[in-house]
Amino acid sequence: MTKRLYLFGAIIGTVLPYAFLISFFVQHGIDFSLFVQQMTANPIARMFTVDLFISSFVFWVFLFSEGRRLEMGNLWLYVVLNLLVGLSLALPLFLYFREDAVESVTAVRPGAASAD
Repeated sequence: MTKRLYLFGAIIGTVLPYAFLISFFVQHGIDFSLFVQQMTANPIARMFTVDLFISSFVFWVFLFSEGRRLEMGNLWLYVVLNLLVGLSLALPLFLYFREDAVESVTAVRPGAASAD
């Protein structure tokens, strides 16, 4: 059940942000200057922007630490997805595939991937 929730989160985490992004580009064209201006337009927008940057950085630290521990491959792909779509895709997708890795490690070494 948890694994399906992660996959659903990755799908919704792609569709919803991109719906807003496409709407922005339809309305304003590809105007990165305006995009950045609106990301930092007021204290609330700056708060969400900074929060996202910090959360993404912490995710990357967790991603490489946990991914290496579980011997997962292609970890760079989650960073690319984080940058191209957002944390709302990269994190749940990583957690989805992490479940497979945890199951594999647990099958080989029972108790090896248990949380302390």
